[in-house]
Amino acid sequence: MEENKQLLESLVERATNYGKTCFQLVKLRTVDKTSDVVSSVIPYAFVLILAASFTIFLNFGLAIWLGELTGKLYYGFFIIAAFYVLAGIIAHFFMHKPLKKNIRNFVIKKLLE
Repeated sequence: MEENKQLLESLVERATNYGKTCFQLVKLRTVDKTSDVVSSVIPYAFVLILAASFTIFLNFGLAIWLGELTGKLYYGFFIIAAFYVLAGIIAHFFMHKPLKKNIRNFVIKKLLE
């Protein structure tokens, strides 16, 4: 009877250690995948920030130039704003689903690597 009790205690101890090890492994895998996704996104974010800065200054220059051409400075800014409203509407209706699909696939691919 004593031998069965020791075997049962040994089995419970091994099962507990196995559970703790599995939990630590899941935590480490989660950290690995999270760091991989974040390290993949940061370079894209940096390039996006640079491209946005370039676009902003380009738009200011174009708005001022168009304003000088039309005679009123604020007309240039209205023209640029109308262009972006039109581009946003077109992008929303024609590119929303493909962009969402591509972003989702990128994240899933990175998580499953």
